[in-house]
Amino acid sequence: MGYVINDKCINELDGSCVDVCPVDSIYEGLTKRYINPTECIDCGACLPECPVDAIATPKKADPTWAQDNAEFFSVTLPGKDAPLESPGGAYGTGPIGVDTPLVANWNKE
Repeated sequence: MGYVINDKCINELDGSCVDVCPVDSIYEGLTKRYINPTECIDCGACLPECPVDAIATPKKADPTWAQDNAEFFSVTLPGKDAPLESPGGAYGTGPIGVDTPLVANWNKE
């Protein structure tokens, strides 16, 4: 499991963490970023760059957000035909334009 981005990142799409990720494993949803758990190499470069302290180590991550982060890649998101899985880097994929149901519902509150 890689690092996890929690609810502090909702509606905060500052790209500082993306700029320092050596393996390009931080993807952009509609209102939140997600770290691909199979692409992340657990280097920690993103931790000090996050302006809202939304990134947690695998051992310290809230299980709810760890699951949500993984589901961004493993389930078919609304409006998509298949799971994103591991496309090999966020740069080539670009913004995904949709969030997980947990984040989408969070924004409605």
